Amino acid sequence: MMQSPEHKPEVRKVLISAVLLSPFLVALLFWCVCLPRDPFRSVPTSTVVEDAHGELLGARVAEDGQWRFPPSADVPEKYARCLILFEDRYFFSHHGVNPFSIVRAAFGNLKAGRVVSGGSTISMQVIRLSRPQAGRTFGEKILEAIMATRLESRFSKDEILALYASYAPFGGNVVGLEAASWRYFGHSSSHLSWAEAATLAVLPNAPSLIHPGRNRNCLKAKRDRLLSKVLAQGWTDSLTYALAIAEPLPDAPEPLPDCAFHLVQNLSVTSAGERIRTGIDARLQKRVGQTVDRWSEEFVRSGIEDLAAVVIDTHTGKTLAYIGNSRVHSSRPGSLVDIASSPRSTGSILKPFLYGALLQKGALLPHALLPDIPVNYGGFMPHNASRTFCGAVPASEALVRSLNVPAVEMLRLYGVENFQHFLQNAGMTTLCRPSSDYGLSLILGGAEGRLDEITRMYAGISGAYQDCGWMGRVWPLTDKCTLYYMVDVLKELDRPDELDRSLISDLSRIAWKTGTSFGGRDAWAVGVTSDYAVGVWAGNASGASSPDLLGARTAGPVLFDIFNQLPATPWFSAPLASGTSVATDRDLSSHGVWAQVCRESGMLKSRFCTHADSLIIPQAGLKSRVCPYHRPVTVTADGKRRLASPVAGSHIENIFVLPPAMEYYYRRIHPEYSGLPALEASSSIDDGNARMAFIYPQQFVKIKIPPLADGSQGEIVAALAVPEPEIEVFWHLDSEYLGSTVNIHKMSFTPGVGKHILTAVDANGFSASVSFAVE
Repeated sequence: MMQSPEHKPEVRKVLISAVLLSPFLVALLFWCVCLPRDPFRSVPTSTVVEDAHGELLGARVAEDGQWRFPPSADVPEKYARCLILFEDRYFFSHHGVNPFSIVRAAFGNLKAGRVVSGGSTISMQVIRLSRPQAGRTFGEKILEAIMATRLESRFSKDEILALYASYAPFGGNVVGLEAASWRYFGHSSSHLSWAEAATLAVLPNAPSLIHPGRNRNCLKAKRDRLLSKVLAQGWTDSLTYALAIAEPLPDAPEPLPDCAFHLVQNLSVTSAGERIRTGIDARLQKRVGQTVDRWSEEFVRSGIEDLAAVVIDTHTGKTLAYIGNSRVHSSRPGSLVDIASSPRSTGSILKPFLYGALLQKGALLPHALLPDIPVNYGGFMPHNASRTFCGAVPASEALVRSLNVPAVEMLRLYGVENFQHFLQNAGMTTLCRPSSDYGLSLILGGAEGRLDEITRMYAGISGAYQDCGWMGRVWPLTDKCTLYYMVDVLKELDRPDELDRSLISDLSRIAWKTGTSFGGRDAWAVGVTSDYAVGVWAGNASGASSPDLLGARTAGPVLFDIFNQLPATPWFSAPLASGTSVATDRDLSSHGVWAQVCRESGMLKSRFCTHADSLIIPQAGLKSRVCPYHRPVTVTADGKRRLASPVAGSHIENIFVLPPAMEYYYRRIHPEYSGLPALEASSSIDDGNARMAFIYPQQFVKIKIPPLADGSQGEIVAALAVPEPEIEVFWHLDSEYLGSTVNIHKMSFTPGVGKHILTAVDANGFSASVSFAVE
């Protein structure tokens, strides 16, 4: 349909209006989109690590080589006042561009015949800082002005000040107020004096003036003129002004704090370019670092070059101090290695967790006897550090003395795979191989652990007991009674290689454990109180061993030195109030139960046990093993002989009797142990109590017999445990008779290469056999 003639002028007016308005619409659109949402998004920043209170622990340079801290929203008042007074007195009055300043600058430049003032506002300078590749042409100046107005519409004045303070150049590779404050004055910008604030306010105007020997008098003159303006504004008094202008300019840039070198280094990889607030206490970090360096100076004389320490708050799980390695000899390549987060052989440091796992499961009571005799687990034959055996030892004592043979037996009871899962749930991330790879050696250092993780696991014992909750849902130790026994036993640690207890008598009680890896390559000491957990590792990052490297002699003293710098803490409260014995007590159901425990075996009392004690045990402990060692024995009237059957005047006694192999060693260190009385000669039939057991060789062991000095073949010496030593025992190797023994039941012989069966038969006809092989 054709339009009527009267409508054509109206269409023409609309078109003309659109043409006239389009430049303004385009300009408005350009104004809206000319400024990126984050003008400095692509600018790399340094990694900055702070302690729990915001104190700088260390920093790493940005990827472009600049010391440029991540932006901060806060600008110190002194610096803000000095900056505005020097750069843009009408900052809070304009909207990004100050026409009067531009006109004044233009006349000044014409009068001087050169550029002496740019007339740029702080907002325009922020735009220039965000476009470092832009030229300094008249067109660029106009664009800066436009973008500055957009900046003002998007950001508040305080935010614009913060952007300038974060990205202004301060000479060399120092960018931003915070980095400049640390590099030139050695402290945070929040502690700037008037002289320091004025220096940094004028410096971006001519950052090259900061360099020694380069017109530093000019820099001081600029600073002092600004300080006189500060005085004129009434922001300071004459005395403060006089002191301020007397302050010298900074010399060469100062090194940044670096008291947590390895922690900062780690975070610069995982959180590069960020500002990270940690749980570290800077003052404690410095003290612990000094302690580690002091001990490292001593250890290095013994060939022990590396030392690490970690302190954890048991209430929060936060790391309060982290010394990845001693820096006293920082020129050593090994000093760069963060030992605290490096997997190292654990030695005996995991034994308390196995003890706790068995207690909580109900497979063991706190003081239950464990065998400590020579054993052979498919070729794996553990031995104690002392190379001796106790025969039988309470589980708590085995933990305190760090005996290896009972520990391996405990792991056999609990299961290697179960214990691996237990440790993983407790926080160990280094157990990456199948459990079959670790085997029973897992508890003796056959696995690797990190100092920071293991210290956190010990902190978890305290945290779980105090219901702190930071350990997470999968934390495996939850039974309060178990947790209390763990710390209560460890506070009595008194190993033969332990340092003198008198040195630590002034300290609060500490539950602690040491560990030394095979070959003397790793020494551990970890301790815990109700408030703190401290872990120490000593050794060589290279893996080199040292004969002086023992947990209690190297890591132990450092551990107590660190604890000595921590506030004394109260000991853990017992799981039940003293004297509580009512089964319906509220605490009883949540913390433990009372049980009758055999005094000799530490196991649940059987009907034959003669002495028992009332003991609080974990709930699951009620299903643990009943004492098997007390048995009824028919004896003569005087009790000195046992009988195969009752006779006139005889009676039954319940006697504590260990198996022969356990008895063999137990009797040596327990003279009070009586065992079975000798069999009455008139008893022609044995009562079945007397048995024999081979001490050496163990079943299925493989033996290598070294030749003698003259080249002849050597011998092996077999040993037999016999409850009645005075009885005669006859020895046979395969089908060959070797001889007989009385009282001391040992036999020397020279077996050939191959498999053999050694048999011993006593005078009563009872026998024992063992199979072994000679390679």
